[in-house]
Amino acid sequence: MESIEVEQKRIVLNPADHPDRGWRCWWYVKLTGLPVGESWTLDVGDAPWATPDQATVSRDNGKTWQHTEPGDREGKRIRYPLKFESESLLVAWGPPFVPADGKALVDSLAASLAEAEEFSLCQTLEGRDTPALRVGAGSKKPLVWIQARQHAWESGASWVGKGFSEWLVSGAPEAKKFREQVEVVFVPIMDIDNVFRGAGGKSQKPQDHNRDWTEEPHWNAVTAAQKEIGEAAAAGRLAAFVDLHNPGATNRFPYFYVPPREILTPAGKANQDRFLKLVKEKMTGPLRFTGGTIESGAKYDRKAWKAISKNWVASLESDAISVTLETAWNTSASTTGGYQAVGRQLGQALARYCSGE
Repeated sequence: MESIEVEQKRIVLNPADHPDRGWRCWWYVKLTGLPVGESWTLDVGDAPWATPDQATVSRDNGKTWQHTEPGDREGKRIRYPLKFESESLLVAWGPPFVPADGKALVDSLAASLAEAEEFSLCQTLEGRDTPALRVGAGSKKPLVWIQARQHAWESGASWVGKGFSEWLVSGAPEAKKFREQVEVVFVPIMDIDNVFRGAGGKSQKPQDHNRDWTEEPHWNAVTAAQKEIGEAAAAGRLAAFVDLHNPGATNRFPYFYVPPREILTPAGKANQDRFLKLVKEKMTGPLRFTGGTIESGAKYDRKAWKAISKNWVASLESDAISVTLETAWNTSASTTGGYQAVGRQLGQALARYCSGE
C-alpha cells in the first residue's frame, strides 16, 4: 500500500516487489476502518499484468468473490470503484487461492470419496508441504496428471483445478466412469512458496517451475512430479498431462500450448488432435475454447523450450497427450464460477478421450 488520500477518497497501491521471485503483478489486500456506505477509489499501478479490467472483491471475508465495476485506465495505472458496504473489504488482482485453500480442498475431496486420498507431493525448499490428491492409488490403470500454479500469480489456474477435481469426485455418471478407467493425480499449487509470500513466480531465479523440467531440477515439486510421471510413461500407462495456467491480459478465450509436432509419436499426434476436438465440443462457456493452440518449441523459447513441462513429458516418447491449458483471466467471465466451469468441462473432455471417443 502506497498511501491513503482521505480528501480524495483514494487508496494508492503498487504490487509488492519480491526480488528474484518473479514478476511483480500479484496483489491482495484487506481494507478496514473506512466509513460504511462511502465510495472510494483503489488506484493500482504496473499495467498490464497487475491491472485487470475489473478487480476482484469479497465482502464476506473470502467466502465469495465478485468483480468490481470496470476500472478507469490512465497510462500504466487503473482506478477501480469501491463501495464499503461492510466494515472490511478484501480486494485482489483475481480470486485468491492460497496454500491453505489447496490443503482444505484436497482434504475435502479425500473425505468425500473412498478411493481418493490426500498426500504431499513434496516438501518445498522452504519446508512447506505441497498438497495433492490421488484417486485410484495403487492401480495399474492409465495415469492422468493435472497440476496448477507453476506460476504463482496465476490464481485462476487453481480455480480451474478446483472445478475439475470437484467434478472428478462427484456422482456425475461421466466422472464415475472416468474414475473406473484411470488413476488421477491433481496438484492444486506447484509453487507453494511463492504463493505463500504473494510473489509472481514467473521468470524467478534460477528459473521458474515451468522452465525447470530438466535432468537436474532445482524445485522439489518438479523433481517429484517428474519421478512419478516418468515411471508411468516407462510402464506404458501415462495417458494425459495437463498443466493449468493463465495467459496474457489480452487473451479473451482459453487456448492450449502444445508440444512441437515433430517430437510427438504418430499415435501422440492423433491423440492430441482427438483430445482437442473433444475439448472444443465440451468447453463451450462461459469461457469458451475456440480451438486455439500455440506450439511452444524452439521458435517460442530458443533456450529453454525443452525444459517446459509439457515438452519434457512429450519427450518421454509415450503416446500420452501433454498440453498446457491457458484460461483467460481478464474477462467478465473470469470468475470463480467461470474458472470452475472450465475445469468441469476439461474433465468431461478427458473422460470422453479416455473412453476412446
